[in-house]
Amino acid sequence: MTKPGIPKNAYTPLNPGEKYIPYVPAEKQIQEVTARSVLIGVGMAVLFSFSACYLGLVAGQVFEAAIPIAILAVGIANLYRRKSTILENVIIQSIGAASGVVVAGAIFTLPALYILGLKVNLLQTIVGCTLGGFLGILFLIPLRKYFCAEEHGKLPFPEATATTEILATGETGGKSAKVLALSMLFGGVYDFMVEAMNVWPKQLRTDVLLGKAGAALQEKFRWVFKMDSTAALFGLGYIIGLKYASVIAAGSILSFLIFVPMVFFFGQHVPAIVPPSDIPIPRMDELQIFSQYVQKLGIGAIAMAGIIGVIKMGKIILSSFSVGVREISRGSKRRQGDIPRTDLDLSMRNTMLLLLGVFVLIFLAFWGFAGTGSTAGFALKVAAAGILIVSVLAFLFTSVAARATAIVGVNPVSGMTLIALIISSLVLVAIGLTGPVGMMVALIMGCVVCTSLSVSGGFITDLKIGYWLGTTPRNQERYKFLGVVVSAVSVSLAILLIHKAYGFTLNGGILSGGVPNPSIPAPQGNLMAVIIRSLMVQSQIPYFLYASGALIAVLLQMAGVPPLPFALGMYLPIQINMPLFVGGLVSWLLGRRSAGPIGDSNVKHEDSGSSPRERGTLIASGFIAGGALMGVVGAVLNLNEIGKPIRFISVGAKYAAEKVAETGKTIWNIPAQDGFLSYFQNQTGQWIGFTCFIMLCLFCYAYASKKKD
Repeated sequence: MTKPGIPKNAYTPLNPGEKYIPYVPAEKQIQEVTARSVLIGVGMAVLFSFSACYLGLVAGQVFEAAIPIAILAVGIANLYRRKSTILENVIIQSIGAASGVVVAGAIFTLPALYILGLKVNLLQTIVGCTLGGFLGILFLIPLRKYFCAEEHGKLPFPEATATTEILATGETGGKSAKVLALSMLFGGVYDFMVEAMNVWPKQLRTDVLLGKAGAALQEKFRWVFKMDSTAALFGLGYIIGLKYASVIAAGSILSFLIFVPMVFFFGQHVPAIVPPSDIPIPRMDELQIFSQYVQKLGIGAIAMAGIIGVIKMGKIILSSFSVGVREISRGSKRRQGDIPRTDLDLSMRNTMLLLLGVFVLIFLAFWGFAGTGSTAGFALKVAAAGILIVSVLAFLFTSVAARATAIVGVNPVSGMTLIALIISSLVLVAIGLTGPVGMMVALIMGCVVCTSLSVSGGFITDLKIGYWLGTTPRNQERYKFLGVVVSAVSVSLAILLIHKAYGFTLNGGILSGGVPNPSIPAPQGNLMAVIIRSLMVQSQIPYFLYASGALIAVLLQMAGVPPLPFALGMYLPIQINMPLFVGGLVSWLLGRRSAGPIGDSNVKHEDSGSSPRERGTLIASGFIAGGALMGVVGAVLNLNEIGKPIRFISVGAKYAAEKVAETGKTIWNIPAQDGFLSYFQNQTGQWIGFTCFIMLCLFCYAYASKKKD
């Protein structure tokens, strides 16, 4: 249902001769780019880059920042004596939304640099993200008119539709920002208490919660059910919804509660060491079995799911190639003359000059990256190969990313990045660049391509929002560059911070025998690290396990089950995925209380967030942003460089550590008969944590069900 003020033909195809007049007509001039809109947009980009990066590395999912940023922009607009205009809010949203798309591009590749144990230069990661984002913007500008105007009413643009209606509703005095802000505060305080202060255990475990019965299941069968009771993961599950959260949870249940006990059972009859592990299976705990054997199935499944995604979109890919070539050719012949304000792009001349400049910078960057320990001529060859690979793949896949986002709201960037990384690695190996430098250059190439495609998919959403509401496209295009730069710096710092505070691996990089850190799974980064190691380094690769995981993904596709979410569930530790299921369940329950599903044309909405489920979406978004930001704060406090002040402010963990020091036992395996234990590590602490998590769920349900004032 269209909101008051949005033209009735905004979402429907136009009749012959009919024109679309946006919310703010072309002839109307209102404030658009101001110091206020730019500064708030930059602040949003920093804020959501850090929070989205943390959550993406922990849960393998990057939440879309456009909607919560739009809600906050509407709320902040009312704090000024002169209320911000709707076009100022569009600029805020466009700059700030660069955070989610740059993060989505970065976490696929950059963590692999740390996972492999390579020497990482912060400048390299910033340059890779920035230049990739610039490519995504510049390749998309000639396609804007086609996707936004010529395909009017033919493409659904799900996320753009939701964001547009939030911004339009804000003009009539929406109160959604208050709900979001309060939820951010609640979720942030909750997660700070559990993750930084350690007032109660973050992880709920049946081997402790169920007492002797749970401990016996762990000891005899390696069967342990775990769940991280955090607000951020609960909120993410709510946004994902019960359908996909259930698929993710099913993948975890298969891996952790079926495959792990199965490997342990059969391993009792195999006293010898079974590669790739160097420990006999009977001596392994459930986490070791999972990381050494079962998780490899998840890696194979993720890789195959990405390939399946690209194959399924074959028609879109083929048609998008011709669209890209045709529109760029047409764009070069256009003159800007008396073009209406709402159809005014960066000139094609300036776009092509900027594109040429970005190509030069990419060439110089790869020349410098490959120059370590090699001749100038060889570095020149690597740079030439790099610019060719990046430019061709980014150009070919830009229109694919844009069309996929416009149709289903999902960008198949994982499969396309996988293809880019394999091609880059094979080309570099062919010209003689292998080893650590070769892996680093290949990953930076992958980062440039991945960020380019991610930004293209996200930016078409911004441009469609501007098209519906009447923004000047040239302003969005200009200031999107600023959002990309700010987000690239922020995400590079966030990844480095998380690496220093927690580490993506334990006992060094995987090239030197380290293993992935289960607390920071970084599934996409680990996948890319495994692939590039197999292509560039002679090592023992468990091909059978990877192939078995790939076969599982194929069977899932044949059975009609989405393979990518299931594969993520197989790869990620179960404690991360189970709160997603709980969040999805609460979303489903609130959906049943609503008068109808979101977007039902028979439901009358007076404001964004009027139904229980929509209001719950605001609360969940606040939980995600607040909880993830407190995760970043916890990472800062955990840095050795600043003396780890977290050890002085923590409560439960400090008390538990003192008791561990007294008994000389490990924190989770202390038998009850050994005497007094701190509440944090025994059954009492588990029940406290369980109760607090239930209260979090009830808060979301009750607050969302509350009638609006």
